[in-house]
Amino acid sequence: MLKRLLDIIIASVALILLSPLYFYVAYKVKKNLGSPVLFRQVRPGLHGKPFEMIKFRTMKDATDAQGNPLPDSERLTPFGKMLRSTSLDEMPELWNVIKGDMSLIGPRPPLEREVAEYTPYDKQRLLIKPGCTGLWQVSGRNDLDFDEMVELDMKYIQNLSLRTDLWILFKTVWVMIKPNSAY
Repeated sequence: MLKRLLDIIIASVALILLSPLYFYVAYKVKKNLGSPVLFRQVRPGLHGKPFEMIKFRTMKDATDAQGNPLPDSERLTPFGKMLRSTSLDEMPELWNVIKGDMSLIGPRPPLEREVAEYTPYDKQRLLIKPGCTGLWQVSGRNDLDFDEMVELDMKYIQNLSLRTDLWILFKTVWVMIKPNSAY
């Protein structure tokens, strides 16, 4: 209950304090990629219950002659890469936290197709609400493989505490300021 209260308070304060940046990024997304500014994707949440995760859009809507989307590598723009590398594309997830679909700290919400391939051990990641950030993000992020990510998520789940959440939150801010500090 305390975790949920802190999620609401911190996410609300962050939205207010970051609103100028939020609106600036939204303006730049619209200018660089057009509408819609937000990307919505259904993800498995707590106990696998689907929810709509919201992020800033990072790819253009480019399609082939048959109307199929081009590969991500061809649709991701330099601007989109910058948003992803700084995690600015994830700022709208604060709305998911306020709604209660996500927590500030927890395992990242997987894609539905990934959960279909989970082992029973991997599925334990779904025992708590997914988070905007977590132990995986501050421990190496994309430099870690899937098994390492699952192990870090399990370590977090087994050692849930307010102290750990505050440490991860602090470390996340530090990683965003100084991206190479995740190692």
